[in-house]
Amino acid sequence: MTNPAGTPIWYELITPDPEAAQKFYADVMGWTFQAMPAGPDNIYHIASAAAETVAGVMKTPQHAEGLPATWFTYIGVDDVDATAAQVKSLGGAIDIDPTDIPGVGRFAFCRDPQGAHFYIMRGTSDQESTAFAIGKPGHCVWNELVTSDQKAALEFYGKLFGWEHGGAMPMGPEGDYTFINNGGAMIGAMMNAPEKETRPYWNFAHQVTDIDAAKSAVEQGGGTVRSGPMELPDNSGWLIQTSDPQGARIMFTGPRVS
Repeated sequence: MTNPAGTPIWYELITPDPEAAQKFYADVMGWTFQAMPAGPDNIYHIASAAAETVAGVMKTPQHAEGLPATWFTYIGVDDVDATAAQVKSLGGAIDIDPTDIPGVGRFAFCRDPQGAHFYIMRGTSDQESTAFAIGKPGHCVWNELVTSDQKAALEFYGKLFGWEHGGAMPMGPEGDYTFINNGGAMIGAMMNAPEKETRPYWNFAHQVTDIDAAKSAVEQGGGTVRSGPMELPDNSGWLIQTSDPQGARIMFTGPRVS
């Protein structure tokens, strides 16, 4: 990939029911899917928004057994092996050592010091990833870390990827909502988990063309709307926090059309 290091370049859903997940996200997001072999016992389903690939869906693999249905991000790096070593030196952990995927790239599956999982990857393609594209329907537009210690998390990711403090918005007793910049461009934020027992995790917002239509599609498709629609503070649209039918947390954002 030609994206600058530290850029989110891919999103992946692991789920016990990939077929049901595909129907849900097709109805909510308008995604189409292409099945690709992923070893003798698994199929990788590539989601596209229009003509651009944006995410993957797969049955929960062996390395993630015990995890609930979850969305993950892949962060682009220049050297997977060196970055994996740095993850460990900064107090994180590697759950899958650097591994090659023929024709795709080299990756590792990591945990930050607070326990949130993410992937690092060096893709072999000479094309730029467009999975993360702010304001573009069908694409991820926001990367949110829910953590037990955002100050420590920002220090970890800052040293690992060069991410910067992009300002903060006070949230009362819950602490600040701290924005994350990569190379000066805002890519997301981090916040303290409202419930202390919450396992730290990355949460993602995907752009839709009509937030109320998306809310209806979530509910009709067997998902749960946990909150919203809520208007975003910068008046850029509305957001709903949801869980898909298998329990994976996902956010959707977009305008109110009517």
